[in-house]
Amino acid sequence: MTQEKTQTDLYIRQLSFWPHLSTPEKTLLNNNTRTVRYAAGAQVHQGTLDCIGVLLVKSGQLRVYSLSEDGRDVTLYRIFAGDMCVLSASCVLQAITFPVNIDAEEDTEVLRIDAPTFRKLAQDNIYVRCFGYETAAGRLSDILWKMQQILFLSADKRLAIFLLEESAKTGSDTIHLTHEQIARYMGSAREVVSRLMKYFSQEGYVKTGRGQLQLLDKPGLQRLAGQD
Repeated sequence: MTQEKTQTDLYIRQLSFWPHLSTPEKTLLNNNTRTVRYAAGAQVHQGTLDCIGVLLVKSGQLRVYSLSEDGRDVTLYRIFAGDMCVLSASCVLQAITFPVNIDAEEDTEVLRIDAPTFRKLAQDNIYVRCFGYETAAGRLSDILWKMQQILFLSADKRLAIFLLEESAKTGSDTIHLTHEQIARYMGSAREVVSRLMKYFSQEGYVKTGRGQLQLLDKPGLQRLAGQD
């Protein structure tokens, strides 16, 4: 299977505007999209200093976060296989000026549509422009939810929500994350997560192990998270 055919298959599945592109626009998109691989830990996008384009994750995982002046970061959301990221092309979308940083959490392969190409398509095609803003609005909603959690929810409730959401994403009751990773994704401190994990284990909500944990009482976690 050629790279162009592989790209086109992904476009059909992931890009709602694909059927509304003209043949020249589809050619432009294919000719200016390339596969990029990032090693785990690599920086993919650096706030306002970058405008690398739109990312479609083929495999792996990216972490989108905000960085303070003193170097602290808050994870806003993560991007998994099949997900899109348009905030890495925020310079293309007027009125979207939210600067984010993006790192590869593991070895990751993406299709990257370069920013000038996406800008031209968005300018010329209303379907592309709507796709960009709708996708960005969805991500900004994720960011608002994360900020609401940090500002208004207790740490134990946030941890219960995180564990339930992580289980839903992976389709498994076993979560392969360390306390440090969980703290980073939650926007908390590792010591806080470790203390809460000990409490959750004592209460029978989870069973902890090295680099992983198992959810034992999801209804109990749901009650703690206010989801019952």
